[in-house]
Amino acid sequence: MCGRYSLFMTEEDKEIQQIIAEVNRNNPEIQLKTGEIFPTNTAPVLIGGKQALEAKPLIWGFPNFRSKGVIINARAETAAEKRMFQDSLLRRRCVIPSTGFYEWKQDANKQKYLFRNPSDSVTYMAGFWNEYEGERRFVILTTAPNESMREIHNRMPVVLPKGEIENWIFHLDAAMELLHRIPPLLYKEAI
Repeated sequence: MCGRYSLFMTEEDKEIQQIIAEVNRNNPEIQLKTGEIFPTNTAPVLIGGKQALEAKPLIWGFPNFRSKGVIINARAETAAEKRMFQDSLLRRRCVIPSTGFYEWKQDANKQKYLFRNPSDSVTYMAGFWNEYEGERRFVILTTAPNESMREIHNRMPVVLPKGEIENWIFHLDAAMELLHRIPPLLYKEAI
């Protein structure tokens, strides 16, 4: 499960700065959320354009037509079988840039942890998007936890290496392989 993630900008985060600058330049009327990102916030997401990746402002969460709220995650193992997700997974994959994601240990203390890429300031999460009533919305894909996450939670985002972003977005066969790959190990920090 991924219920919150971070998008902080520091002097070193040139890549995050460029993504946010592109969204702001092309969508000056949109108020992007940075810092701790919650469901229903508008955040920068990388999607496939005609020739290259494009940074766009999307809202986190598909409408939940069965009850109130939004659907923020989809299971990598079953997304292709679910009617609500299938078309988006096949045709509208995206990448959610972050500086990490949060998870809480499921015990009496409910300790909050930040998980992030140990070799880069950006952690890329796989997802897909769709349009609802004129709004583009995204969902983050989750998978079984790897060794760095297992003791904290039984799910984690599908984390993509930077070099696999274009394969995830533009190449269906490569994307399906990435969907079932064990994510890279992450750095964990108690918050």
